[in-house]
Formats: sequence, structure tokens, C-alpha cells
Amino acid sequence: MLGVGVCGATWAGGELVSGGPFTPLFGAKGQAPVDVEAFDLDTYPVTNGEYLEFVRRVEKWRRSKVPPIFSDAGYLGHWSGDLDPGPGGGVGNRSPVTNVSWFAAKAYCASVGRRLPTLEEWEFAARASEDRTDAVDDPAFRERILSWYARPTGETLPPVGSTFRNVYGVFDLHGLVWEWVWDWNSVLVTGESRADVAVDKQLYCAGAAAGATDLSDYAAFLRYAMRASLEARYTVRNVGFRCAADLSPGDTR
Repeated sequence: MLGVGVCGATWAGGELVSGGPFTPLFGAKGQAPVDVEAFDLDTYPVTNGEYLEFVRRVEKWRRSKVPPIFSDAGYLGHWSGDLDPGPGGGVGNRSPVTNVSWFAAKAYCASVGRRLPTLEEWEFAARASEDRTDAVDDPAFRERILSWYARPTGETLPPVGSTFRNVYGVFDLHGLVWEWVWDWNSVLVTGESRADVAVDKQLYCAGAAAGATDLSDYAAFLRYAMRASLEARYTVRNVGFRCAADLSPGDTR
């Protein structure tokens, strides 16, 4: 599929994630699985080079121009200038862009005719290993994810494609950066996404363990807790993003 953004940018498509039943980590006990519809997900996180093209096209998202309401002071803090990622961009600017707010990530995806993936879409895709659509019950798969979470973030991130390719053809869902999702805060509190209407306190303290549907999936628990610590204008050195899209009618990939 070919996306055309509001700023004239085009995007050639990602990978088909086939979708299916999925029980969120903090679903109510006895809750029926939700049905995640098939969707298109970027093969890689957005790179510094791709984000550079975005800020060249859209001046208001340059580092010196972005309003404080849309980003904190750390926005693109690893770049050397408005239009210069410098060493922080990685070799060929192929490292994933980080230090971008939720607002900025959302704007980038819209500029290429796409959107951020929902939390359920991202978590569904992230359960896949190289050869299984759902490898969460594989101890080796879980340990690989947790071992990355335990490592400090380096000054310059590796290029995209540095980690494993899952069964859908998607790289780097684990092992490179954490990633923004559309409704990152919908589990816990009302907030900047404006889509959530109720407060769910299951993640706090002992309630987190009591409310989880899979007590052994500690990696997912960490992701939900990390998201709960964010606000839409926050920028973080190891939080990037990728885009997604609904499937076009007749897409039979």
C-alpha cells in the first residue's frame, strides 16, 4: 500500500500483522479476549534520517520551533541542530529517532498518511518471535526481552534492523528502543490522548499483580508501567516510535 501524507510525503508500506484474539495484560479476570484486526505496521522504528526529512518539510516541528506545550526541553536533544542530527543520528542517520514527544510522533505519522499503532496492536505484534506469532510462554523469548531492559542505553543507538525479525517481518520491537503508542495512557489515567474516560488503578503496587491476566509476563508489566510514567509532552532518550495503518480494502497480502 502507498500512503500519501498531508505534507506531500509518501510511504510505501510496512508489514502485515494478521491480527487475532488477544487478552491484554491487565484485562479483567474472566474477560474474553479482544479481537485485534489485521493492520499494517512499519518494518522498523522511524530513523533520525526519516525524521530529519519530516522537520525539513514541517518547520514547526524543528527543535528551536516546537512549542513547549507539545514537547519538553529535551526534544531532539541528541541532535546537533535543527537540521543536523550529528553523531546522535548514528551511521547514516539510521539509528531510531528518540527524544520525541507523543505529539511529535503522532504528527510525523500523520505527515506520511499513517498513525501510531494502538497499545493493543503493538502488544499483539510484540508477542511474536522469529517463528511464532505468540511466544510469550517461551522462557528464552522472555529472558531475551528482559535482558535488554536491564542494559543501559548507550550514547549512540545501533541502527534499525539490529535486532531480530519476527514472524510478521517486523524488526526491533524488542532490543532497540521503547516505543510510543496511540493510547499509551489508556490503562491508567485520563490524559492527553483524550480517548480514555475512566481511571484504572490496577497497575499500582499490589493491585498490579492481582489484576494481571498473566503473572509471568513481567516484560509486558514493565512496558505498561513505563507508559504510565509518561506524559504526552515528555521526551526520553530511549523512547522512539513507528507508524501503523488500517488495511486498505482488498489488501490480500
